[in-house]
Amino acid sequence: MAWTLVVPLKPLIRAKSRLADAATGTTRPGLALAFAQDTVRAALACPAVSGVVVVTDDELAAQELAALGARTVPDAPGGGLNAALVHGEATVRAADPLAAVAALNADLPALRPAELERVLNTAVRFPRAFLPDAAEIGTTLLSALPENPLLPAFGGPSRARHRASGAAEIGISGVPSVRQDVDTGDDLRAAGELGLGAFTSALLAGPVRG
Repeated sequence: MAWTLVVPLKPLIRAKSRLADAATGTTRPGLALAFAQDTVRAALACPAVSGVVVVTDDELAAQELAALGARTVPDAPGGGLNAALVHGEATVRAADPLAAVAALNADLPALRPAELERVLNTAVRFPRAFLPDAAEIGTTLLSALPENPLLPAFGGPSRARHRASGAAEIGISGVPSVRQDVDTGDDLRAAGELGLGAFTSALLAGPVRG
C-alpha cells in the first residue's frame, strides 16, 4: 500500500523555541527548516510513500520543501497543529477519496526511509495506528487506512490520547529514527547519535550543547 504523508509545519519564526541555544551558529528558524527538509527528503525516498503534503503558511519553507518534491498547501484553518493535519487530510482525500493517509512530525532530522517503510508496512494491519515518540509520551506518526478518519490528537501526552481514541500502538523495535523527534538540545544530541540528515548536518556549525 502506498501512503500519502501529511507534514505540518508552523511558521519558522515561531518554531522550536526550546532550541534557541541548542547549537552554536544556528538559529531556531534555520534548524526548524533543516529538520523539515531532512524529514521530507527521507519520506519521499521511502518506497511506501506516494507523496508528501506539507501544511504551512511559511513562504520560505513552502518553497524549499516544494523543491524537494513535496506538495505544499497553506494552513487555511490557522487553528494549530491538529487543525492543520485535518486540513491536510481533507486536501489529500479531496483528490483521492481512497487514500491511505499518515501524519508525520516535521522534526525528524535522522529519519531513515527503510525504518519509515517498516512502520508504514506495520500500520496497514490497523484502521488507525500510531507510533510513540522516543520519550514514550508523544506521537511521531499517526496513520489511517482508506475510509478511516485520521482523528489527530497531537501535542503533549498524545500517546495516551491516540490510544484512547482507538488507534493501535505500533510496537515494533528497530525504528529509532522515526521516533526521535527534536524539541530540546538533548533530543538533538540523540538524533545526532542516530545520524543527522544532510540539511541539518550542514547547518550545524559547532558542537551541540544543552
